[in-house]
Amino acid sequence: MQTEKKSFFTTRFIQFMGGKNLLFGLITLLLAGCIIWIYDRISFIFYPIVVFLRTVVLPVILAVIAYYLLRPILKILVKWKVPKVGGIFLIYIVGIGLISLFVTLIFPFLKEQFMNLIQEFPSYFMQVVHSVQHLLEDSRLSETLAKYNFDLNSVLNNISNQLNEMVKDASSEIGTGLASGVTGFISTLTGIILAIVTVPFILFYLLKDGENLPNYLLKLLPPRMRKDTAHVLHEADHQISSYIQGQILVAICIGIMVTIGFLIIGLPYAVILGVLAMMTSVVPYLGPVIAITPAAIIAVVNAPIMLLKLAVVWTIVQLVEGKFISPQIMGKSLHVHPITIIFVLLTSGSLFGVPGVVLGIPGYAVLKVLVSHLFYLFKRRYNKYNDQPSLNYELDDWAKHREDEK
Repeated sequence: MQTEKKSFFTTRFIQFMGGKNLLFGLITLLLAGCIIWIYDRISFIFYPIVVFLRTVVLPVILAVIAYYLLRPILKILVKWKVPKVGGIFLIYIVGIGLISLFVTLIFPFLKEQFMNLIQEFPSYFMQVVHSVQHLLEDSRLSETLAKYNFDLNSVLNNISNQLNEMVKDASSEIGTGLASGVTGFISTLTGIILAIVTVPFILFYLLKDGENLPNYLLKLLPPRMRKDTAHVLHEADHQISSYIQGQILVAICIGIMVTIGFLIIGLPYAVILGVLAMMTSVVPYLGPVIAITPAAIIAVVNAPIMLLKLAVVWTIVQLVEGKFISPQIMGKSLHVHPITIIFVLLTSGSLFGVPGVVLGIPGYAVLKVLVSHLFYLFKRRYNKYNDQPSLNYELDDWAKHREDEK
């Protein structure tokens, strides 16, 4: 009798705490927290692995991006009866020729425009600041600012001083970097050289054996896991290839259209601003804002009517890109909500800086594929998301409980 009483009170307590599933979940979270705490205490053991990943991750990422860009070209060459290895060497020869052409003909011009823009941009910015200052002083807003003891001149002077310091720091960055941290400079330079040297070798083997890599990975898994893993790998490959190829093509189209538009309206530094628009368009939503800001400042300083022309060019470019180019090239392959993209960009940028901003969206797309498939397997395994059986089960359980109470 006493044993039944204890069992009754134990059952009531478990129900009061939320049932067995909640207790199991809390215990699982507690064990996971203990495991994380233990691994944090012995994190020094994994330092060599961290160093290895830091060394390898840059060339691997660059090689993977190049692989997804060049894979369609290699497939076309193979369809034309060109041997795969011969097609890879042909791609390498053409790529080296294009890079040499860019370095000898285009790069010096872009470098000159960029250096001139860096030197003159502070003056452009300060002219805009002074124009805003005069506008505010002549308006009724100045009386409101004075009522709240807001000194506009001191704020603008602080902005001017900080901007001048930033320019001085940027101009002397190489010298101060060498003087203050030779070790950091050498390690960074070594990492860049290693990446440049190793990327062609990694890319060669990816182009040669990349199609067979999933099969090698599947052979390492138990037979019952191969079908689901193959599905996940196929979806992840589709997501990454669609995003990389689509973003690069869209960025090139935007850069060409912006450069042509700026040249037509006569905006200074049109080519370098077009290149900036091409580079920043890789980042969704935030990229166009970054690209249009310096162009708008330069346009305002040159002539107020130039800002109107800039707005017309930018509107046409965005309409053409949004209505024709992106739907045709990228479609809706990622199926990611715009708010989710903004949150991912902000989070990945805060965690990993510029690489996080560039790689955050494709990384999220791959993670989404993996989590979605794991959730699908969970539903298939436990069958807890089939509404009708679950409803019948709950109704039967409720009726049985009422009969027990009677």
